[in-house]
Amino acid sequence: MTPIDPVARPRRNVELVLLVLALAVGIGAQALVGVDRQKAFDSDFWFQSGLLALAALAFHVVLRIRAKYADPVILPLVVALNGLGLAMIHRLDRVGEDTGNNQLRWTLVAMAVAIAVIWFLKDHRILRRFTYISLAVSAVLLILPLVPGISAGEVLGASVWIKIGSMTFQPGEIAKITLAIFFAGYLSSNRDLILLAGRKVGPVQFPRFKDMGPMITAWLVSIGVLVFQRDLGTSILFFGLFLVMIYVATSRISWVIIGLVLMVVGGFVAAQVFSHVALRIDGWVNAFTPEVYGREFGGSLQIVEGLFGMANGGLVGTGLGQGRPNLVPFANSDMIIASFGEELGLIGVFAIVLMYLLLFTRGFRAALGTRDAFGKLLATGLSFAIALQCFVVIGGVTRLIPLTGLTTPFLAAGGSSLLANWIIVGLLLMISHTARGPVDTTPLPPGQEPGAGRKFPATPSKPAPDPRTNPDAPTEAVKQL
Repeated sequence: MTPIDPVARPRRNVELVLLVLALAVGIGAQALVGVDRQKAFDSDFWFQSGLLALAALAFHVVLRIRAKYADPVILPLVVALNGLGLAMIHRLDRVGEDTGNNQLRWTLVAMAVAIAVIWFLKDHRILRRFTYISLAVSAVLLILPLVPGISAGEVLGASVWIKIGSMTFQPGEIAKITLAIFFAGYLSSNRDLILLAGRKVGPVQFPRFKDMGPMITAWLVSIGVLVFQRDLGTSILFFGLFLVMIYVATSRISWVIIGLVLMVVGGFVAAQVFSHVALRIDGWVNAFTPEVYGREFGGSLQIVEGLFGMANGGLVGTGLGQGRPNLVPFANSDMIIASFGEELGLIGVFAIVLMYLLLFTRGFRAALGTRDAFGKLLATGLSFAIALQCFVVIGGVTRLIPLTGLTTPFLAAGGSSLLANWIIVGLLLMISHTARGPVDTTPLPPGQEPGAGRKFPATPSKPAPDPRTNPDAPTEAVKQL
């Protein structure tokens, strides 16, 4: 019988209780929106709520079968965030718009894909075999928006979309996953090479110049995204993802210093050369200047209206359905945090940020618990990708940093972002299953011990000592005693 680690417990019942609470949050928000629209508890409400509940419970059942030791908190957190996003997007839909129902369809597709990842990916370490394939796939995904025929062209100043029939998709969202797989595989395999000693400046040990190739490559990729796709947010996301993963792999602060210097240099040059970057920075610094506020392209109207909306919400908010967040451009996507800030207030925004914080920490906990370097780096990179995206989005909405155009994970309208983030959830759950699962301590049967199958040369037998030549050899008299 296999000995089981007493610390390892499935905790799926805990997940089920938390999942019911998460569904109550999302469906309750949907009900409040329906009350304001005078459509409370109609057939659409029950149909949409039922689909979300069935998808969440199906996900839970799959975890019981395929990943019973997975973290019990991750799925409820994501379901709660996704449910709140669906409620707000439905609330912001104008007459004739179908963004809310479209977001629900993408939610079901994204959850189905995440379930498929958990069902077919038995061990996350299999992904390490596809290290360089992931790099090639990432390159293709980043080039696709520039290919004539499938490119959707420049949308709101950025060329990051492809068009397939009537559907648009953002390949860069999937590229952040494939890049994380490549970085994790490369760094776990080449850590010793990267750690070779270089020049020491004071207390900081810098790497050798020839070992800086991966960082220079990541920097050039992020600059290429900025130049050709005109997407500041994705550029920051890609480079930040690599920077944190190489720091976790090497524990060297020198990589962070070099990366920050490259980021500052690239940002300064981009602000001087590319007008769209300069306009973003100008709209951030001079947001309340009338000329900047009223500017048609690169103006600050979106930022300022979002700040006014959150100020109107105050501490407790105006209540779901009671504010006017639709006055803010792109209130259901780029500025959905401002919409929540107005209707749920500062307390509501803090609650959302706390859910994100719990999600990041559970991902980092999975990274700490897993026993292989590839899994540690992959879980760290995927968790940090969501964390950095939230920081960039919320920082831009609150005018802490320039607005970048990224979407808030699980909340904002956008099918490609929702799909990518649910895939990340599936991978984190699989890594946490490995990290939290029991360690098999059963002794190996004979013939399967390490080295049992290896053939060792036979040890030559010692010749019997000759009493005539060996003074220590026992005499016949001694033998007879």
